[in-house]
Amino acid sequence: MPGNSFGQLFRITTFGESHGPMIGVVIDGCPSNLKIDENFIQGELDRRRPGQSAITTQRKEEDTFEIVSGVFEGKTTGAPLTILIRNRDQKPSDYSHISDKYRPSHADFTYQAKYGIRDHRGSGRASARETAARVAAGAVAKLLLAQSGIEVLAYVSRVADVATELNPSAVVKNDIEKSLVRCPDLTVAEKMIALIEKVKQEGDTVGGAITGVVKNCPVGLGEPVFDKLHAELAKAMMSINAVKGFEIGSGFAGTYKRGSQQNDIFEERNGKVVTQTNNSGGIQGGISNGMDIYFNTAFKPVSTLMQNQKSVDSEGKEVEIEGKGRHDACVLPRAVPIVEAMTALVVADHVLRNKVYQK
Repeated sequence: MPGNSFGQLFRITTFGESHGPMIGVVIDGCPSNLKIDENFIQGELDRRRPGQSAITTQRKEEDTFEIVSGVFEGKTTGAPLTILIRNRDQKPSDYSHISDKYRPSHADFTYQAKYGIRDHRGSGRASARETAARVAAGAVAKLLLAQSGIEVLAYVSRVADVATELNPSAVVKNDIEKSLVRCPDLTVAEKMIALIEKVKQEGDTVGGAITGVVKNCPVGLGEPVFDKLHAELAKAMMSINAVKGFEIGSGFAGTYKRGSQQNDIFEERNGKVVTQTNNSGGIQGGISNGMDIYFNTAFKPVSTLMQNQKSVDSEGKEVEIEGKGRHDACVLPRAVPIVEAMTALVVADHVLRNKVYQK
């Protein structure tokens, strides 16, 4: 099973399954002498972990981590950095009823067809549990980016049809964490929470969108043609469970405009070349232009419902899938740190790659 690694110079490889003994990540290419703030890494994992609020899954994982290589006396050595996260609250029995059944919109059928075997306990490798390893790696990437003053943040901008119209550049991290749903627009956040609670009571699920922002990004990140910065971000976002769409800057809305309305006009401001508008989302020609990078990532409703659904089993016989277990009615609040992590990994990788051009 290839495809478990991401990045070129700042490269990660994740491993482990949802209900195995542990999950983890190996970070290769992290520069030496980076001070590792373990409290910060744990804080990032706490934002993603299950059971953190009434609107998230009630699986109780503390997501405490262990660094087992690549750090000496609190600093990175330049060797591969390995982080382990043990699974404490495993309940594989929650999945025994679907061991030979294909759940609608899950990876059950495709995994079985491709590999001839599948781990039915929470989808094994296909589970969003794997993203905890990404968040741990993303926290290290954030520590690296902080040395250059680069900040990565994300927030829930829409749940179903309940949306905020906040300017992404005006959002600050402290405001994001003021609501359970991680929407900095507190009035809209309350409406989002009410909708999620209603959907949860109905045994259903709901999707929406998360906006990602990169502030203080330098000019010059990204490579033309296949490694455009927004192409790398798109791949990063589309690799996250339940993601079905990505748009950067004005995105699809920009396709309704004329070129005269869409173009970002350059001007000099305080000795810097900037643009009057930012419809490009901070990237032009695949390369960052120094403006804030912002994008939207679309998440579909979680596939596991607390309702019975029709399907077939491994023999092709019609069956009924019973809705049970511990699952999110809306994955968006817990996906915010995942979007941030994948963004940080992309930007950190390109910061290192860009050093090739620096004199």
